[in-house]
Amino acid sequence: MSIPEAGIGQVDITEADRQLQLATHDARVAFDCINLGELDRAHTHAITARAAADAAENILRTALGEGRSTRDEL
Repeated sequence: MSIPEAGIGQVDITEADRQLQLATHDARVAFDCINLGELDRAHTHAITARAAADAAENILRTALGEGRSTRDEL
């Protein structure tokens, strides 16, 4: 199995969808953990939710091209 070279090929944005679904799940688990008083677990799930959301953002930035969003251009 070979690793494709960076910058070659199309970005699979379905991975962004998957990452956002994971972020949603982890955010819900964090919310439930807070309500149960399990702050350590809530913190862990909040971190993983943020990581998944960041991954989705990076995929979408790559798919858009130059790595710029309208927020960066303001």
